[in-house]
Amino acid sequence: MQIPALERLHPAYHAGNLNQETRAMMGGRSNEEWIRQYASSHQHPVNRFCHTVGIPMIAASLLLLIPSAFLEGFWKYALALFVAGWIFQFVGHAFERKAPEFFHDWRFLFVGLRWWWAKMQGKA
Repeated sequence: MQIPALERLHPAYHAGNLNQETRAMMGGRSNEEWIRQYASSHQHPVNRFCHTVGIPMIAASLLLLIPSAFLEGFWKYALALFVAGWIFQFVGHAFERKAPEFFHDWRFLFVGLRWWWAKMQGKA
């Protein structure tokens, strides 16, 4: 089934080419492969806990930037959540005795939230 609107938005869309382009952008890995590698670097229970707490703190801090533009001083809460979230993550990696994956590949910065979501669903 072709979707005309999608063809207008992305001319390369047809018979799987979009998937090939997406996989190329993702280093030839599927979403599941990214999450699996991320999970393999987060085995220590303390690290997993720290990431389970820290990742949503960082995500919430980014969402709080929007009201921060309209509410005076609100940016302090967003900044506090952002910093605390990253502290949780680095403390976790100290227990894991492994550097964060994004030190090796910056795209892992976008995998953490997907790993967290998979973990909340019992899939990671």
